Amino acid sequence: MNALMKRLPYLTFALLAVFLILTALRGQSQTTLMLVASSVVMFACCWASAIHMLGARPALHFVIIGVTCGWVAEQLGSSYGWFFGSYDYTDVLGPVLGDVPLVIPLMWFALCYVAYVIGNLIVWQAPTDGDAPLGQSLVMSLLAAMIVVAYDLGADPYMVFTLKAWIMEMKDGWWFGETLQGFFGWAFVTFVVVFGFRLTLKKVPLKPAPNMAHWHLLVPLLVYGGSMVFQMCFGNPVETRTIALFAMGIPLLCAAIGCWRWNHEQKARGTA
Repeated sequence: MNALMKRLPYLTFALLAVFLILTALRGQSQTTLMLVASSVVMFACCWASAIHMLGARPALHFVIIGVTCGWVAEQLGSSYGWFFGSYDYTDVLGPVLGDVPLVIPLMWFALCYVAYVIGNLIVWQAPTDGDAPLGQSLVMSLLAAMIVVAYDLGADPYMVFTLKAWIMEMKDGWWFGETLQGFFGWAFVTFVVVFGFRLTLKKVPLKPAPNMAHWHLLVPLLVYGGSMVFQMCFGNPVETRTIALFAMGIPLLCAAIGCWRWNHEQKARGTA
């Protein structure tokens, strides 16, 4: 087990490299296989990163909450129009559980984990703030929700217009046909996932790897950054390409500065 934990960072970066390569290739080939593969690798990469950064048990709790809440929200949305508005999935995203493609709940965990780390780096210049007070957890969960919505500003229209991954019943929304309800749904579900995970830390404290270095923090930043670059290159409608740069670039830059400061403080303490 100890040997596996020592190799985990290398496995994480190997998965990250595969994810970035698949993301780049997706711009040339939008096949179901490519979409499913990149989503599964992103999920595995984020889970491995979470084990190293948070500890095995907290990471597992995060996965369970993210995948379960993601599937339930999407199933209720597809069946009853809750949270996101009425829509129906096509067969573009591959195998389904109920009405929901299997990759969608995996993506919910990955995005929520990335937003959790980025939010902490922005505010606390650290990858996590631990078992925080209730008020702090509420605010930080809201920040994570806004970081995910920043991603969705470009991802949602792309999924509908280019991939045709799902068909919206209402197409007259103010955001390239997308409705305000859809973005509210993204924010609400992310908030529930991140806040739910934060509550578990009261019983199962974080146990990050003792040898964690600043380059380990780059994994969630590069996952988010890779998605940002993809949207900048292939976003549709084309207006979303510029929007992605600023909507995702601002939190990404702030988190990168937080990562640099965390590394500087770790070196000053002689622990990095």
